[in-house]
Amino acid sequence: MRQTGFPFLPKDFIETEDGLIFAVVSYHSHDQKVGCFLRYVQDQHGWHKVDTEQANRLLERHHPEFLFYSSQFDAAFHAVPVNSIIHHHRPEQRLQQLLKQPADDPLQHKLHKLIAILQQYSVDITALGLTGSMLVNQQKATSDIDLVIYGRDTFHQCRSAIKKAIADNLLQKLDKTQMQENYQRRDSELDFDTFSWHEYRKCNKAMIDGSKFDIGMVCLKEELDIEHRHFLKQGIKTIQCRVTDDSRAFDFPARYRVDNALTPEIISFTHTYVGQVEKGEFIEVCGALECDASGTCRIVVGSTREARGEYIKVIEQK
Repeated sequence: MRQTGFPFLPKDFIETEDGLIFAVVSYHSHDQKVGCFLRYVQDQHGWHKVDTEQANRLLERHHPEFLFYSSQFDAAFHAVPVNSIIHHHRPEQRLQQLLKQPADDPLQHKLHKLIAILQQYSVDITALGLTGSMLVNQQKATSDIDLVIYGRDTFHQCRSAIKKAIADNLLQKLDKTQMQENYQRRDSELDFDTFSWHEYRKCNKAMIDGSKFDIGMVCLKEELDIEHRHFLKQGIKTIQCRVTDDSRAFDFPARYRVDNALTPEIISFTHTYVGQVEKGEFIEVCGALECDASGTCRIVVGSTREARGEYIKVIEQK
């Protein structure tokens, strides 16, 4: 699953000796640096989670060497040299570690129960990992359980298992309070009812005994597209179009093919719009228009994690 020369995958965490933990967001090396975003900062009181704005401000002031501009993607993010990493937190190792030992807290009890439920529906748990706060043992009673699923087939099998387990009352749909919290955290441009409608049908998040969990996919090596084109941003654009291919809807980034000749591809770098639309649906998209040297263009939704002013929504179902 992991390449020996560059063993880093999205949803891994990497830690530096400066007391910084970054979430990996890229499959590939960027000049022997790992593409990532700062998520946790350590001080005398312990670890603290930071949002995008706080992370950028902190790095600008104290660690500008971790700020990175990609000419290929015409985007700024964070990048840590491989030789600056003191600990590589791997989701699949963390999950197996926790499953082999007695649960230390209520959230770990729920994790054990959740994995057992997924096994009931024939999910291959060797293809699963654990990311988020539990990956670095920073969970609270109110934390989510963030599962990583390696490979498309297992991911969709897991989505199906969640749907069946909800129907069998082993898991629960997000209640309105949880959905409101999800909505506020995502800071979506959609209104609450529209946001909720899209979220419920994805079957990539649910509740177990009052705690929210979600699943995120990481592609296997053979499932990846190698991107060699260089894109330049051309401003914000809004289009309406029909989805012609949703096979990569849950990838990172999510990719949708559409019937717009100028912008045949929609890409989302924010989890809010992963799995958002399905093949055959008529949709509206607002995002950053990008073009390569040949004039081929695409729309990118999620130029920041919060994707302010950008969205993807269904106008007409198939």
